[in-house]
Amino acid sequence: MVALRIKKACALIAGLAVFPAVAHAESAAHGQFIDAQGSERGTVEVRPAPHGVLIHLEVSGLTPGWHAVHFHEKGSCTPDKFTSAGGHVHATTPVVHGFMNGKANDAGDLPNIYVGHDGSARAEFYSPLVSLKTAEGGRSVLLDKDGGSVVIHANPDDYQSQPIGGAGGRVACAVLKE
Repeated sequence: MVALRIKKACALIAGLAVFPAVAHAESAAHGQFIDAQGSERGTVEVRPAPHGVLIHLEVSGLTPGWHAVHFHEKGSCTPDKFTSAGGHVHATTPVVHGFMNGKANDAGDLPNIYVGHDGSARAEFYSPLVSLKTAEGGRSVLLDKDGGSVVIHANPDDYQSQPIGGAGGRVACAVLKE
């Protein structure tokens, strides 16, 4: 039993070791998070993945606790409220927000991140709701003619309230660029 678990763990680790090398071979989008004062707060990388994208972010200088993260429709992050980033990316309207909503179609939805007591967070997650450059399988495109951005909000997303899950104000924003 223990030997079988060790073999499975080794296979998983070997698979994970290969995946980043393959994903890095394709083009990726990168961004620098800034806060409401325009100070740098971290980085984000969005890589194409089969049937979606893989997101890696690292931030610091934020309020400890849970924070919503969303893909936004425009490649603009003008401080202090980042409204230039527009709304969430979406392929259809009207936009219905929330992972916990059976009628949801909001492609900008991402899981919450937890910011530790030191004000920093590191997270990596996958989204099947968007693609980086091409509209494959009806997914929204992040790097379209208006570009795209990643926004961190002041509060956590409750995954069901309209229009943004109770996420509150925008506290950090990163424009995605190739």
